Amino acid sequence: MADTKREIERKFEFTKASAARRGVPDLAGTAAIAAVHDQGTVDLDAVYYDTPDHRLAADGLTLRRRTGGADAGWHLKLPVSPGVRDEIGADLSDTVPVQLAALLRSRVRGDALEPQVRLLSSRKVSHLLDADGALLAELSTDTVRAERGEATAAWTEVEVELADGIDPSLLDAVEKAFRKAGLRVSDAPSKLARALTETAAESEAAAGGGAAAAAGAGPRALPPADPGDGTAGAYVLAYLREQRDALVALDPAVRRALPDSVHQMRVATRRLRSALKTYRKVLDQDVTDPIGEELRHLAAELGVDRDQEVLLERIQTHLEELPRTLLVGPVRGRLRTWNNSRRSGSRRRALAVLDSARYLALLDSLDALLAEPPLRKAAGGRAERVLPKAVLRDYERLAGRVEAALAMEPGGKRDLALHEARKAAKRARYAAEAATPAVGKPAKRLAKAVQQVQTLLGEHQDSVVAREALRGLGTQAAAAGEPSFTWGVLYAREEALAERGERELPDIWAKTSEPGLREALE
Repeated sequence: MADTKREIERKFEFTKASAARRGVPDLAGTAAIAAVHDQGTVDLDAVYYDTPDHRLAADGLTLRRRTGGADAGWHLKLPVSPGVRDEIGADLSDTVPVQLAALLRSRVRGDALEPQVRLLSSRKVSHLLDADGALLAELSTDTVRAERGEATAAWTEVEVELADGIDPSLLDAVEKAFRKAGLRVSDAPSKLARALTETAAESEAAAGGGAAAAAGAGPRALPPADPGDGTAGAYVLAYLREQRDALVALDPAVRRALPDSVHQMRVATRRLRSALKTYRKVLDQDVTDPIGEELRHLAAELGVDRDQEVLLERIQTHLEELPRTLLVGPVRGRLRTWNNSRRSGSRRRALAVLDSARYLALLDSLDALLAEPPLRKAAGGRAERVLPKAVLRDYERLAGRVEAALAMEPGGKRDLALHEARKAAKRARYAAEAATPAVGKPAKRLAKAVQQVQTLLGEHQDSVVAREALRGLGTQAAAAGEPSFTWGVLYAREEALAERGERELPDIWAKTSEPGLREALE
């Protein structure tokens, strides 16, 4: 059984041998720390696993199998922010636990996780307590020996990890006290990172400076997310790399059912697909179109559960806003029954998609695209000249759809046309956002204006979907002998909201055509 713990810590190292001989200063009296209680010393034996090219380490993840201490077992650490990681534990076993392997699948793909480094640590532990004896943090002084093949490294590091719910400002106070005693914040993000660096250096030195590669360093050879030479191709590839990295990083979050993770993963897939379509004069469509179709499929599969979640929240919110006199019959119970029937199995479906060979093949295709991009002639042009033209093409596409929809009579066909305009607005917005690093303020302003259009059209489409659901709820209620009055009230409200949005659209759209907004991109 896996369990998760939020780990907020700071690692330190001694700046000089003399400071190391003096040891860790007494922290009693620092901030809220009233006492330091010695908890003894424990010996730890940890073997760290990774792919041969160290993909986990490259992304700041660590996977270890550790014996010794109170929490012997497997531990996977996922970065959240600097100094903050989620540690997911599993029982001790001989092989990588299935639940942890799943969280690493987007990075590992079909490759093996193998032992890379062994760390033997003698850990002296102390508890930092407040005036009431409550635990504020754990202070550990680790004497570490790293073994990687024939190469070894040794060092001492000090770690302060906060107890649950403690203000992180305590770490700032500890750092200030440590600086005075000759300790500084460690440059290495983890023990593993330090072990890889120091053992690689030893192996290289032993081989006369030519064996860095043999020491096994580095992730897969993907280009950095950097516009580099200022060409259109460099900027587009940097944007694609950024979204690819987001897709890979969000995979374990979706598997863990973290809030908003499915939505953010869908956004990354849509941004990727939009960029491949928008910048078709930069990248060869014969290569990118099949990838775009796979991205469309992934977004659609992930959306099953997310769309239902959004729809439920909308109906619940509007239901709560009604006065009690308009709540007739068992409406909340009916809504729960309806939601449960629609969401049954949807999460299993999403996880099955992430475990599929099709999804892993998509990730491989994205990596191949970035490693060997199919650049066209326009890719060599200056970004500030090439990218605005692509943005304006998407804007004109949006303009045509908005104007066509506004010319229609209200009804189902207009609703469909406005939905198509919404999708065009997303693409135009993503195009402008992707171009902003190269083009600057004109692209940023256009993206902001188009986002307002997208938001309004999104609200309209949400109302269309909600009305269809409310009609179904009313029909189910009537068939069960329940009053359908409340569902009719909510339907009428959604209808009014959609009509208001349609009235506001011309004014919102006009803002995207304000003098100078488009011209600045031309």
